[in-house]
Amino acid sequence: MIRMKKYVAFLIQLMVWSSFTLVDWLSKRDHKEYKILMFAVFFYLAFIIARSIVKSKKITLFVTLFSLAFYLSFHLVLQNFIPITFLFIV
Repeated sequence: MIRMKKYVAFLIQLMVWSSFTLVDWLSKRDHKEYKILMFAVFFYLAFIIARSIVKSKKITLFVTLFSLAFYLSFHLVLQNFIPITFLFIV
C-alpha cells in the first residue's frame, strides 16, 4: 500500500513540476529572484501534496527530491538533446 502511495505522490509531483515549467515559460521576463521564489513555492506545494498522501516526512522528502531530480534530468534531455523544430514552423 505504501508503494502505491509513493507512486501516486511521485506522479502528482511530476504534474506540479510540469506546471512550474509552464509558469516559468509564461514569465520569461521576470528577474531571477522571482524565479527562485516561484521555485520555492512550487517545491513547498509539491512537498505538502506528497505529505498529505504519504504521511511521513522522511519518505515525503525522498519522493520530492527524487521527482525533482527525475524531472530536471528529463527536462534537460528534452531541452538540450532533442531539437523541437515543429514549434518554429512558420
